[in-house]
Amino acid sequence: MTVPAMTVPAEPLTWILTDGTVGMEVQCLGLANAAGLFPIIKHIAPSLMLRALPTLGAMPGVPAASGGDPIVPPWPDVVISCGRRTAGAALAIKRLGGGKPFLAHIQDPRLNPALFDLLIVPQHDPTRGPNVITTLGALNPHDTTRLAEAAEPWMARIAGLPHPRVAVNVGGSNKRYRFSPNAVARFVDQLRQLTDTTGGSLLVAASRRTDPATRQALAAGLADRPALVWTGDGDNPYLAFLHLADAIVVTSDSVNMVSEACTTGKPVHVATVEPESGRLAVFHARLRAGGYTRAFEGRLERWDYTPLDETQRVGVLLRKRLGL
Repeated sequence: MTVPAMTVPAEPLTWILTDGTVGMEVQCLGLANAAGLFPIIKHIAPSLMLRALPTLGAMPGVPAASGGDPIVPPWPDVVISCGRRTAGAALAIKRLGGGKPFLAHIQDPRLNPALFDLLIVPQHDPTRGPNVITTLGALNPHDTTRLAEAAEPWMARIAGLPHPRVAVNVGGSNKRYRFSPNAVARFVDQLRQLTDTTGGSLLVAASRRTDPATRQALAAGLADRPALVWTGDGDNPYLAFLHLADAIVVTSDSVNMVSEACTTGKPVHVATVEPESGRLAVFHARLRAGGYTRAFEGRLERWDYTPLDETQRVGVLLRKRLGL
């Protein structure tokens, strides 16, 4: 079944809804950029009621948010949201706008797809329908130009580090994945082994979720190796390291980080600090089957693949749905 295009102004007023979760906001920005939209970012505090029961947003009298930026007219032509936490707010804005706003929602909210105009869900999530687009990886706004610009301030700092230079992107524990001390110690030993076997160097970037013990283990365990280890002080070199590296190692806890690494076309080695399960395990299995990633076993491999470019693909589809 083909879903007909809608008609919006040539330069539609676009809102991005975010509760401050960076990984979700980045995906919204990526989609807006790829679709040629110029969004206003609305930082909101969704109510606990809407977070628990998002469909209440379609009910009269239910506010879109309990705090944050004002949600007032003029109502947008397009709303881009991500994750279940902002799904109810998006539905409320569509109601308040008299049905006018086009709702493009990223990730599976576990709601009836018909509530939205376009749903962009990962392949490892179950929701399907005529207005559902599935993606292999997460969306992001990080094109080659942006990565190159981010790398400029770091080029002098890594000039003395030998090739191959390997970016190491480290996440952290979440609800389904725990960075235990023993697992982190094993991962650090693998990184040490990597420098021994390649003669190269490491560009290590911790993330917001990386706990202090893991940061300390990385800094101490790699202190005698050719490495630049960033543990949180000063500007974040994450994007710079993606550009400057010859290959990438990324921990398997984050769909976003792995997806972003695969947009570079460089060999991406996924480090299973702790075994994956459920939808995360399915995601990694599909990336390996597609030739995008290989398991990290303390050594460097070389292979070629077409860079993962889901963001541009979905952006084109969104423009078509908007009639632009």
